[in-house]
Amino acid sequence: MTAERDPAAAGNLILILGDQLSRSLSSLRDADPSRDILLMAEIAEEASYVRHHKKKIAFVFSAMRHFAKELEADGWQLRFVRLDDPENTGSLTGEIDRLRADHPEARVVVTEPGEYRLKSALLDWAEQAGAALDMRQDSRFLCSHQRFRKWAEGRKQLRMEYFYRDMRRDTGLLMDGDKPEGGKWNFDHENRKPAGGGLFLPRPPQTPPDGITEDVLDLVDARFGGHFGSLRPFWFAVTRDGALEALESFVEQALPDFGDYQDAMLEGERFLYHSVLSHYINAGLLEPLEVCRRVERAYYEGLAPLNAAEGFIRQIIGWREYMRGIYWLNMPGYTERNFLEATRPLPGFYWTGETDMACLSAAITQTRDEAYAHHIQRLMVTGNFAMLAGVDPHQVHEWYLAVYADAYEWVEAPNVIGMSQFADGGLLGSKPYAASGNYINKMSDHCSSCRYDVKHKSGAGACPFNTLYWDFLSRNADKLRGNPRLRQVYSIWDRMSAGQQDEYLETARQVLERYCDE
Repeated sequence: MTAERDPAAAGNLILILGDQLSRSLSSLRDADPSRDILLMAEIAEEASYVRHHKKKIAFVFSAMRHFAKELEADGWQLRFVRLDDPENTGSLTGEIDRLRADHPEARVVVTEPGEYRLKSALLDWAEQAGAALDMRQDSRFLCSHQRFRKWAEGRKQLRMEYFYRDMRRDTGLLMDGDKPEGGKWNFDHENRKPAGGGLFLPRPPQTPPDGITEDVLDLVDARFGGHFGSLRPFWFAVTRDGALEALESFVEQALPDFGDYQDAMLEGERFLYHSVLSHYINAGLLEPLEVCRRVERAYYEGLAPLNAAEGFIRQIIGWREYMRGIYWLNMPGYTERNFLEATRPLPGFYWTGETDMACLSAAITQTRDEAYAHHIQRLMVTGNFAMLAGVDPHQVHEWYLAVYADAYEWVEAPNVIGMSQFADGGLLGSKPYAASGNYINKMSDHCSSCRYDVKHKSGAGACPFNTLYWDFLSRNADKLRGNPRLRQVYSIWDRMSAGQQDEYLETARQVLERYCDE
């Protein structure tokens, strides 16, 4: 609880971070525009602690500048430090010190940063500077740290499905009294249709850059031109109004088919029926509960089927909140976990998309161009290959954190370390998300244009996912054989002849030598 303010006290210095572009911030809850001073800063350190995608940097900086303009129009006192300001210190704490030099008695107020790294830096700064720091819970999330710890306490296994049901009860979303709408909590079994030709595929709204954004694009090109990704064309919305338009476009055009095809992939189709809203939500331009309420309303108005509404809401109040809970419950140290002791370097084609594996080329090229790929591309293509190949999970983690516009460590790290790479040993998920080429062939049309044959299990021309799948299971048998959900696949492996096993492993060795051991 924040103590009631003394009307005669000095004003506060309120720090607003680049992913806190929300009027509902807890740091602004009792703020006084006549006395308090807001601080926003474009910081080179924050743009380069990993080499973030150029589009992500441009999105965050432009959205910050637009948000600052709105705050100033509302009468707030604001210091906005641009990246190219000659006096920019290059760090957030340096900018706080600069502002405090003129207001040494002021208390610094901030909503808790989403990343452990930054939270620790601010707490350390306050202790060393002897400064009064009021760090408040981020009330935009639906589950507090305390609430998640209480939910997790005493459980032998942490599973998202049970957390999700509690969040449905807490929010009342898609509830019929004390029971789930439609009589079931989860309609995921209806959401696994492959996409075929002839579908109407909407596009996310394209927002032309205005003058502010054009200035930012030039700045990013000059300062971060060596970072990964294509900067232009740039079409992201950078204001709340633009993000709300994107939400309405998704609800009206894509949500009705989102459920059926949310796991599908199509060559040349980068968005299908996905919302492409996560970077707006994670930066604060949209709030998670308002997005879920809008989707729920579409269902009750008959505009979208239940499997679509439930599947989307599960991603927000289920997976998104659960990932944040896992992150803060296990930091520091979670990003360093390596249960499978994987040590290979990340293949170079993850930075170029230059590979003759069609599914990986499509996912990485799209990532390079759009700073976006949907969850199946991340989990079952790029993530799956990295895990099967035995790539160091910390390198995989840093790649995902760098290349996506929606990537912030609190949500990215559990998705990668826990779900994608199984590097936490099953804390987050009950088994590795390992799959052969058959899954990709079932859910996409990539295999039809690939130089490899998904029907070949080993030997020259065989799909690399097929051979790496068995190599992964063989290589990690000591750690995975006891997993009840892998009992059947290990029984298949055990029934193979020694010759067949050797053929799989030799083909896998050749694949790894070609793609990973350069």
